[in-house]
Amino acid sequence: MSLKKVAILGSTGSIGISTLKIIERFPKKFIVTALSAHNNVSLLEKQIKKFNPKYVALQKEKISDLRKRIGTCRVKIFDSGSEIASLVNRKDIDIVILGIQGRAALEPFLEATRCGKVIAPANKEALVMAGDIIMKEARKHKATVIPVDSEQSAIFQCLEGRDKSELKKVYLTASGGSLKNINQARFDKMTVNQILSHPRWSMGKKITVDSATLMNKGLEVIEAMRLFDLPAEKIEVIIHPESIIHSMVEFTDGAIIAQLGVTDMRIPIQYAMTYPKRMETGLAPLDFVKQKFLTFQRPDFKKFPSLKLCYDVARKSGSLPSVLNAANEEVVDAFLKKEIKFSQMYKIVQKVVRRHKTIKNPNLRMILESDRWAREQTRKEISK
Repeated sequence: MSLKKVAILGSTGSIGISTLKIIERFPKKFIVTALSAHNNVSLLEKQIKKFNPKYVALQKEKISDLRKRIGTCRVKIFDSGSEIASLVNRKDIDIVILGIQGRAALEPFLEATRCGKVIAPANKEALVMAGDIIMKEARKHKATVIPVDSEQSAIFQCLEGRDKSELKKVYLTASGGSLKNINQARFDKMTVNQILSHPRWSMGKKITVDSATLMNKGLEVIEAMRLFDLPAEKIEVIIHPESIIHSMVEFTDGAIIAQLGVTDMRIPIQYAMTYPKRMETGLAPLDFVKQKFLTFQRPDFKKFPSLKLCYDVARKSGSLPSVLNAANEEVVDAFLKKEIKFSQMYKIVQKVVRRHKTIKNPNLRMILESDRWAREQTRKEISK
């Protein structure tokens, strides 16, 4: 395998940090060409000095601070808000690790597909918003999209080399989040820190809140539809608290193929980077004897209504997923700022989704307009 040049968008987050650990392990296989962060200047400074990238991107307001910190380091600095596409389309970048959260990933995702690069997305929101457009561009420009989310990576691996016409169902597993064993009546009494205490994964705040509401799993249903060209009816969410089976695929003859592994994001990230080859991760293997049992439950749609809402949106599709995603981003941000209660998140998102007049086959401009409209409507509801 020749030396691959890697851009890590979101290098100071959990996905970015895990990716850098992989690159450290294989210095003759990968080299860091570009790093981007939102506003974590101190960690980005350390990463620049350690990995010596040619390009970095950072929030505009933080760029002058970064320049002072890195001194004479020869690195071209981009505004992560307005110039991220200019970073992604560099010819000396082979692989783009997309660890940016939310709608902000849409522009670099599209740019990377149009440049025919290998894209490893850990971001689901861009695919929820404009997955049809992204995958169409990927096919047109011969870009390779290999998902990094553990569940989507599992489906990708289970479907490899299979005739999709023989597919009966995809089982999308979920840990259940921090509220799985909490009575619904107590939800609004939980502190933000309690909600952010995930039983299995160490993730960013936004995705951890989404995991608690099961909105994250609903967004993954839409993401899987786009990535694998599947109808919502063929995707079933199943609660699996041990998070050992990352997802399963059932075929028409009744055979079920599952992808299992320890709960460490370096496994799916590394597979996306080395695809189609596999290499040692250095992680301790899964010990089945210590695991003792694997359990499964059906999701409680009454307790976690966001998941049902996502299925409804998935079936209608069009511009509605963009509205769902935008409204959810706004309410999660408001919840983290303690502006609204936990239970209000679903109520506000549902209200905005129902208010939207769905556009059946939206272009990118319509999708972005729907996103803008939904954020405006959601903020109005939050302010009430």
